[in-house]
Amino acid sequence: MAPSFANDVPAGSGRNSPKPEPTKLWGVSEPPFEGFKPIDTEGYKRSNSSTAIIIDNGSSNVRAGWAFDNKPRITLPPLNARYRDRKLNRTFVFTGSDVYSDGTARGQAKNVYEPGSNIINNWDSMEGVLDYVFVKLGLGDAQGGIGRPVVLTEPVANLAYSRKTMSEILFECYGAPSVAYGIDSLFSYNYNNGKHGLVVSSSYTSTHLIPVVNSKPLLSHATRLNWGRFQSAEYLQKLLRLKYPSFPAKLNDPQSEDLVRDHCYVSDNYEQELSRYLDWTGLEDRNRTVQFPFTEQIIVQKTEEELAKIAERKKESGRRLQEQAAKMRLEKLIRKEQELEYYRELLDRVQNTTKKEARTLLESDDFDDEGQLEKKIKEMDKSIRKARNKDLGDEPEEEQEEPTFPLLEVPDDQLDEDGLKQKRQQRLMRSNHEARARAKAEKEREKARIAEEERLDTERREKDPETWIEERRAARHAIVAKIKERERMKAELGNRKSLVNQMRMKTIANLASDTPTKKRRRGGGDDDTFGADDADWGVYRTVATGEQDSDDEEEDLNSNLRKLEEQLLQYDPNFTEDSTREAETDWTKSLVHAFLRGPYPYDPEDQRQSHQLHLNVERIRVPEVVFQPSIAGVDQAGIVEIAAGILNERLGDSAYRTEIMKDIFLCGGNTLFQGFEERLKNELRAVMPADAVMKVRKAGDPVLDAWRGAAKWSGTQEAKQSFVTRAEFLEKGGDYLKEHSCGNAFQSY
Repeated sequence: MAPSFANDVPAGSGRNSPKPEPTKLWGVSEPPFEGFKPIDTEGYKRSNSSTAIIIDNGSSNVRAGWAFDNKPRITLPPLNARYRDRKLNRTFVFTGSDVYSDGTARGQAKNVYEPGSNIINNWDSMEGVLDYVFVKLGLGDAQGGIGRPVVLTEPVANLAYSRKTMSEILFECYGAPSVAYGIDSLFSYNYNNGKHGLVVSSSYTSTHLIPVVNSKPLLSHATRLNWGRFQSAEYLQKLLRLKYPSFPAKLNDPQSEDLVRDHCYVSDNYEQELSRYLDWTGLEDRNRTVQFPFTEQIIVQKTEEELAKIAERKKESGRRLQEQAAKMRLEKLIRKEQELEYYRELLDRVQNTTKKEARTLLESDDFDDEGQLEKKIKEMDKSIRKARNKDLGDEPEEEQEEPTFPLLEVPDDQLDEDGLKQKRQQRLMRSNHEARARAKAEKEREKARIAEEERLDTERREKDPETWIEERRAARHAIVAKIKERERMKAELGNRKSLVNQMRMKTIANLASDTPTKKRRRGGGDDDTFGADDADWGVYRTVATGEQDSDDEEEDLNSNLRKLEEQLLQYDPNFTEDSTREAETDWTKSLVHAFLRGPYPYDPEDQRQSHQLHLNVERIRVPEVVFQPSIAGVDQAGIVEIAAGILNERLGDSAYRTEIMKDIFLCGGNTLFQGFEERLKNELRAVMPADAVMKVRKAGDPVLDAWRGAAKWSGTQEAKQSFVTRAEFLEKGGDYLKEHSCGNAFQSY
């Protein structure tokens, strides 16, 4: 069953709760190497000269076996690789899945068919595939050719040149006694006992609709849609490349085909389901997480006991450092006290002695006068009291005294040289003091100005709340727009082809040019004048590899935005928590995050998560193309529109129209999508007459019934008359074709 949608809305403030990690992860596998297949001689021994070899020559797989078998004995992709090893001096040939066993062979592999087509364009590879088939069927030792009739499937309206070349290979290279060609979907319809009906065959490279009357196809009314499993896989690859442009792993063709086959399904109502597919409720059931192989960085995990020991060691180390620092501070304090005691004793000695001896004592300790010694004592006393108050808590810190500058009032002619020097020092100290006072006053005025603006703003809000709220909304919108522009610029800097990076590189190129565009100063020669103009320094912001604005400006934007949102939350009844920038950027409410990562949190540093693909919308979008080709850019009608045109217009006057509508037959691997049959039936019912009886059925095995139908047909009387013999080929040429109920009509070009 396809995933269903729940109608319940998650409770809470409107934000969705993250889902736990998915319980099941889907993987991708490399193309399978099926191993060595032994030669099957049992079937050849059971066969005789009239037993036909049945080959379903499909563009996805080639299936071969004997007419009496219930299923093909050999199934292989139409691939062939040939290369020569110079060291061994040998030529190696790989066919089918064997090409995946060797790296060189995989690189040299060639497909029989043109990609996306069911027309053979590599006849060397086709011959290699036929060699493999006939050898594995036990015909390798046959003398003079295979000696068995061959029934081969071909596409609708196969090119005459393609059929002619195939006949030449079978008759001249392999010596086949007779060959018959038929359409795979008609063989499947015949095997499922169809008589009147519309065959809808959606296979690997195309979709065909063929009306059948009295077991004979009306090929003139057949219609082709250029879409199949190959195009679906290719379309999925394009969608995933667009969805994950920087995905570190590579998705190859076989892997994308596996994803289409394993995860996609046809929706009952595509438009309705698409509109609700990324709804948070039930998204974990609709989202498929595909895990690609990755190399995990090995991180040694420590036990709880080891972590506890490490924490204890860190704590002990910190304690020792604190004790050592406290001890060093105490020793430093003791030295300062001893030094202070020494200077106090020196001051007493200076004051109690003669001027000459006092001068000698001061000069011995590098003091010019007694004033410097007093200043030193005062500074040391202040420093010691501060240290004691901080570390020991012995004495509270004294308030700072207002400084005085007495020498500034004394005229210069009344001062000696030392006095003038001290006066200059006091003038500098007064200037510093006044500057600090002016700065403090400026801060007080700024605080007063802000308080006054807040008061006026409050008055405006109370007088005209609607205008005030509108202004706040406009200011918030401007800040959000600037933040988004910064984020866009940052994202574009990661793309070397973006306009931002191109302009940046152009600026760098102009700066590095040998012939700058700026004019030189007269007489300056080639001297560099960069920096003469203040605008020159803006170039650093232009060529910056990071953000275009400073971190301080970004912080200002965020703080202003938070302040505005707090005001709106308080005074605007229409502005809620869900309207804030934080709520808008919440990943649990982001449609883009749900599309890229499903309902799960994402850590870009996690290697496991960065190697995951999330399939959600693609699961219904890819199979929908066969019903609506326009969504993939295919300018053709969909399968329902084609079927309605055949039944209502081309066969509108046919006596068998009623019988045909009772048997709409589905075959081909592209019809295996879940819901394909029901969707086709429901949409055809909408375009058919209300009283019409319509039935849609699927082949018993949409893939293998074509081969089984060819095997069944090869034993009928009609088949005996439809084989082209070797003699007829030699007489009438490779263009000769016998028509039958399961084959193409002869066309001359």
